[in-house]
Amino acid sequence: MTDSTNTLQHEAAAARGSPVEVFGAFLKLGLTSFGGPIAHLGYFRSEFVERRRWLDDRSYSDLVALCQFLPGPASSQVGMALGLGRAGWLGLLAAWAGFTLPSAIALILFAFGIAEYQGLAQSGWVHGLKVVAVAIVAQAVWGMAKSLCPDRPRAALAILAALLTMVLPSAAGQLAAIAVAGLLGWWTLKIAQPGGGHAHSYPVSRKLGIVALLLFAAPLVGLPLWAAATDSSTIALLEGVYRSGALVFGGGHVVLPLLQASVVPSGVVSNADFLAGYGAAQAVPGPLFTFSAYLGAVAHGPLHGWIGGLALLGTIFLPAFFRFFSQLSGERRTADGSDLLFLRQQTGAGRGRAGLYVPSGRLDGIPSWQVAL
Repeated sequence: MTDSTNTLQHEAAAARGSPVEVFGAFLKLGLTSFGGPIAHLGYFRSEFVERRRWLDDRSYSDLVALCQFLPGPASSQVGMALGLGRAGWLGLLAAWAGFTLPSAIALILFAFGIAEYQGLAQSGWVHGLKVVAVAIVAQAVWGMAKSLCPDRPRAALAILAALLTMVLPSAAGQLAAIAVAGLLGWWTLKIAQPGGGHAHSYPVSRKLGIVALLLFAAPLVGLPLWAAATDSSTIALLEGVYRSGALVFGGGHVVLPLLQASVVPSGVVSNADFLAGYGAAQAVPGPLFTFSAYLGAVAHGPLHGWIGGLALLGTIFLPAFFRFFSQLSGERRTADGSDLLFLRQQTGAGRGRAGLYVPSGRLDGIPSWQVAL
């Protein structure tokens, strides 16, 4: 058993917390954590490593390294792990709720404002949010590309993913881009693995991990078949949002083209409302995945309002929960093996797919000079 594991177990035994404590700590962060996932991880370190001393710096670094190579929102998954280690399963739920609900509720209320005041979507400040959304994605793609595509082979993979998504602008194209980039990187690139392969100790058995992995995969197969068999727009919407959450590697901005492909072409959400909501999502704290709550609230169809917002919020986070549990049960394998090479190339592919969203501002009539500005 490693020193990191011993340290984490000693801390958990010496200072076991309660779900109420965990919820309060993460609620404060959910109300104040602006700046995106990288900033969130910095806030978490300051709060839980330096101030509260829930775990040591080495254990926290290992946890961040693991979550950055899993599909889904890395900062939210780190928060869930911190809650799990502090107060068990209820602590995990408390951490997720405290960090996620403030921004989700704010965006649902914004969606009601868009629906109630028809002129709001065409107002100057909402138009500004649309322009800002394009600029923010461009900046995020550039920043992530510098760190995750630092050499020509990985930059080429990102470009290949972008071209493949342009040729196949569908769910099949998105899956193909992820699979091709992952396999090519796995076979051809040699990337230094994170040091140490230190294991953490969490109450997740291997059996539970296998069940979680099956639950992660089942909706990816079952929901498209269900939607095709019933021709239900509601099931199709849930399928698209679940798939978006399951296929995202590398942060919240990467989910943007996936969500847009799931809700805009079908007319569930107009492109104007989509861009306005994404711009508003930059103005609230917490994870960018809460943008799904806005989409559910503003959607046209049986699923809308508060029920729609909360349903899509849960749907987009569900694959992150399943994949997180399955990975914790077999963490040592990923920490030591070549799995990280596959995941890292999928992350690079995400950069290319997200980059395709920048020109999409023009789909909503935003002039080219404003996009350039």
